[in-house]
Amino acid sequence: MDNRAGEMMIFVEAVELGSFSAAGRRLGMSPSAVSKAIARIEDRLGTRLMIRSTRALHLTAEGEVYAERARRVLGEIEEAERAVAAGARAEPRGRLRVSASVGFGTRCVVPLVPEFLALHPRVELDLSLTDTVIDLIDQRTDVALRAGALRDSTLKARKILESPRVIVAAPGYLARHGTPEVPQALEGHNCLSFNFRRSLDGWPFRDPASGATWTREVFGNVLVDNGVTLRQLCLAGLGIARIARFHVEPDLRDGALVPLLEPFNPQDHEAVHALYVGHEHLAARIRAFVDFLALRVGTGAVPR
Repeated sequence: MDNRAGEMMIFVEAVELGSFSAAGRRLGMSPSAVSKAIARIEDRLGTRLMIRSTRALHLTAEGEVYAERARRVLGEIEEAERAVAAGARAEPRGRLRVSASVGFGTRCVVPLVPEFLALHPRVELDLSLTDTVIDLIDQRTDVALRAGALRDSTLKARKILESPRVIVAAPGYLARHGTPEVPQALEGHNCLSFNFRRSLDGWPFRDPASGATWTREVFGNVLVDNGVTLRQLCLAGLGIARIARFHVEPDLRDGALVPLLEPFNPQDHEAVHALYVGHEHLAARIRAFVDFLALRVGTGAVPR
């Protein structure tokens, strides 16, 4: 693709300074490179723009029109860049497109939206909750908030939260089916799980005496694709689940769910990262949002 703006700048410099040599010195180019750039413009337009003599450059009538329009175009480019640069340094503004997993978005992002927008009233938040992994560039998304292990990617990632996993059940379920005291006792229980591929096919456990870890296969009659649904089924007394603690923290505190097999908990964690297209000059609205989440969620300051 030709660089028309660059060639316009070369032409205008040659006109302003009156020679190819002077324009070349200012632009760091040779006089022949300046001459070739102007020749490309003339070839593209099919007309002569300037006449070069031994002492000066003289514009044709077409050259006068082109020079006037070129100055206007270059001025608009400069003004556009100045406006965008000023906006990037100033108060966050504009539409901020965020994609979050259903569980993290519902539990940790949505409750904080009023506070974020109160801090940054010129930001327009476009929030989508989905567990589908999206392409940020194709979907024109500024930030994606995703739980689990990171894939190899050219995206920048910032850890927002690291939440321990916990096995839980409702008191009503345990009253009907009994409370498992050891992992082996899960064989007689309805263990609810996720239907997407995970790093382990079963639930991991750690021997409290030896520290040895192992994985136990569990069975149940429901598989789901997100933590929100899994939590709701546990609250309904359908079965036992292993889930990131941030999903069920209020339920554990209120007694609506009960932690199980804690002596055997391997203390593994589920991380949530903010993913975004990295750039040295990150838009103010993106930086403000990621910084805000890292501060408010990372410190556990999520509304209860």
